[in-house]
Amino acid sequence: MNITLRPFPADHQDFLFKLYASTRAAEFSAFGWNAAQLEAFLRMQFNAQKQWYEVAYRGADHQLILADEQPAGRILVFREADANLLVDIALLDEYRNRGIGKQLLQDLIARSEKEGRGVRLQVLKNNPACRLYQRLGFIQTGEDGMHYQMLRKPTSGS
Repeated sequence: MNITLRPFPADHQDFLFKLYASTRAAEFSAFGWNAAQLEAFLRMQFNAQKQWYEVAYRGADHQLILADEQPAGRILVFREADANLLVDIALLDEYRNRGIGKQLLQDLIARSEKEGRGVRLQVLKNNPACRLYQRLGFIQTGEDGMHYQMLRKPTSGS
């Protein structure tokens, strides 16, 4: 499978919602809502996230992840003073657990290393990706009720 990135096109909002819903629908299905209620809630949450990202991470590098030229996900990276912040990385269900996320994280780590920068992220505590982040050298630097904050320091010792 050939994985490539390209700048996220502004007209792909339907894809972004589909991606968002694919990562969150199971979380809210326990509420017993019908399909219309669930979609309305997910759209509200999606729009809130989109607005937050636009305000908090203005100028972030937002890339569309393509697998064999088909939209498979997105990655959003924001350059902070001392590290690259992985704001979001998400893949559609059919592309998960195939090594794509790991490859993209390793690429981000390598680019950050060349700049002498670390990589920061926040992850839900129950997200299976926590184990991947640990294997890639991320350490927990904090937590709140729902998330771990993690950092992978550059190997240059910065």
